[in-house]
Amino acid sequence: MATRKVTLSLDSGALEFAERAAKAHGISVSSWLSKAARREAVRTGYTPQQVPAAPAAEADEAERTAAEKDMRAQG
Repeated sequence: MATRKVTLSLDSGALEFAERAAKAHGISVSSWLSKAARREAVRTGYTPQQVPAAPAAEADEAERTAAEKDMRAQG
């Protein structure tokens, strides 16, 4: 999956939650935040625009589908 380097501002409590959750799952904070952002987008009803899929986009779509499945399983 393609990545972009960005600068974010998070309140200290949110960052602490993200750091602890990432550590508990054995992944980087960046990876955990990326997955959390996808899950929240799906949870709140975001649907991506239909555009021709590039190879990297297919991997992104698979991750989105998995996030949606996880969200539904959690209730």
